[in-house]
Order: sequence, then structure tokens, then C-alpha cells
Amino acid sequence: MKLQTEIPLKPEENQIDYSSKILLLGSCFSENIGGKFDYYKFQNLQNPFGVIFNPVSNEKFIVRAIDNVSFSEEDIFQHNEVWKCFESHSELSALDKNEFLENLNSALQKLREALFSSTHIIFTFGTAWVYREIERNEIVANCHKLPQKNFTKELLSIEEISESLQNIYSKISEINPEATIINTVSPVRHIKDGFAENSLSKAHLLSAIHNFKNQQSKTSNQHSHYFPSFEIMMDELRDYRFYAEDMLHPNKTAIEIIWQKFSKVWISSETETLQKEIASIQNGLKHRPLNPESTEHLQFSEKLQQKISSVKKQFPHINF
Repeated sequence: MKLQTEIPLKPEENQIDYSSKILLLGSCFSENIGGKFDYYKFQNLQNPFGVIFNPVSNEKFIVRAIDNVSFSEEDIFQHNEVWKCFESHSELSALDKNEFLENLNSALQKLREALFSSTHIIFTFGTAWVYREIERNEIVANCHKLPQKNFTKELLSIEEISESLQNIYSKISEINPEATIINTVSPVRHIKDGFAENSLSKAHLLSAIHNFKNQQSKTSNQHSHYFPSFEIMMDELRDYRFYAEDMLHPNKTAIEIIWQKFSKVWISSETETLQKEIASIQNGLKHRPLNPESTEHLQFSEKLQQKISSVKKQFPHINF
């Protein structure tokens, strides 16, 4: 007897291996999956501008990066003695203006290089709700805890999201036409917007992504794909035992299950042996001996270093 409804999945072409370069952008769920790529030592870059939830803000910094438009003083502001930018997460903020601009432009250069060189670009969109800063009349990626009166809250229409997706795809295709783009919707519920409002937001994201995907399928270019992380969480894992304590975010078990399903679709089975070897090394590095000078531990450490050397000989870019 099956106690779950399973989302049908099958392996895609152009799968990820250890020569692939992966760029992950979007919501905090992209960092959950990115954490798995980190653990198994795949080449990846995650959210250089921090967590960005909505499609329009993702589009803005992608266009900026590809067009190579550096950040300047006009793009930043000071609040509570801290320099901030509406296009980035607060984790890039700094007390010194020059340091902050350096942080922003360094992140921009990393993103630009990744957009030109990545074999796989994974977008995870979290919400269609956005905040528009009234003075500049622009949608922001982050409100940085400024007064609510400075913003209006809007729901992006399906058409607006579809247009953003098309712009993102077109800009990337111009400079990296062979990149495989994978879109997904974050399973994290944004209850602060309201229960019905969260459902409406996810529905707009899903409708826009599938509209875009259907348009792409009519052309000969098949580099854009959809992975159902939202559906896996909502349908296969529809039980609160798969949620963290806040009952909104997937817990470690859910993330591991979604990662396994993502692997089935997008990661080459030829990487499995190396992934197991890397997992063994990672577990060995976590080991904390009672006596670091014991013969047993010294032998253990020597074998561990031999494993690391063997992996690095095959893939010099892997560091532990």
C-alpha cells in the first residue's frame, strides 16, 4: 500500500556532473539545495546578492550584471548609519560607503562571470508579492526595515512575471546560449502575506512559469525547464513532520528528499561514486578524537588525507 501520491519524474538531458558550473538564484530554498551542492563539492555559486524572492528583482540584477552597469552612489542610501541598496539583501550592507560599493560591485562581477560561464542556472522564485519604493517608483528586492509608509505592496500579474522570465531568458541566451535554465517555485509558504494571498502568489508564479515554458516548447530551443519542488512538498510531503519548527520551512528530511528527487532528474548517475567518497571524507573531517595523538587517530588522519588527495587529483578544483 502506498501512503503518498508521487510526482512522476524522469531524468533530463544535459545533466549536472563534476565538470558543470551551477548558478543558484532566488529564495532561501535555493540555498537549501545549494547547500547540498556545497556538501558534495559541485562547482556552484549561490545568491551573490543574498536571498531575493521575486522575479522582477532577480531580473534587474541579471540585466545589470550582463550589461556590466556598476553600482554607484546613486544606487545606495544610508539608514541608521548603515549603507544599503534596494537591489540587494542586507547581508551585503556596511558601515563604510566605499566598502559597501566594493561589496556590491564584487558581487556583481561574480554574478557576471557565472552568467557567462555556468552550464546550469537554477531559479527558485518565492513570491509574486513585491514592494514598490514610492520615491523612486521602483520595485525593491528588500525593504531593509524602512518605514512601511515608504512603500506600496503589489501582486505581480501573471503577465508581468512572464515578461520578467522572458527578459531573463533572453539576456542569458545572448551571452550563454548553451546554459540550461531550471525554474522552480519555493515550497516555503509566505504566511505573513496571508494564507489566501500566499496561495494566490504561488499560483501566479506557477502560471507564469508554465506559460513561459509552453512558449519555449514551441521553439527549437529547449534549454528552459521546470522542476516541481513546490509540488513535491505540497503533495508528496503533505505532513507537518516534514516542516521545521516554524511550520513554514521544509526541515532537513524534506530537503534531503527533494534533493534526492532533484538528483534523479538533474544529476548524472556517474557522479554517485564520487559523491559517496566525498560524503565519507566529510564525515571523517567531522570526527573529533578523544586523543588526537593516538596511533589509531594518526592512522585515521593519514587515510583521510589519502582519500582527499585522490579526489583532488581527479578534480583539482575540489577543496575541503
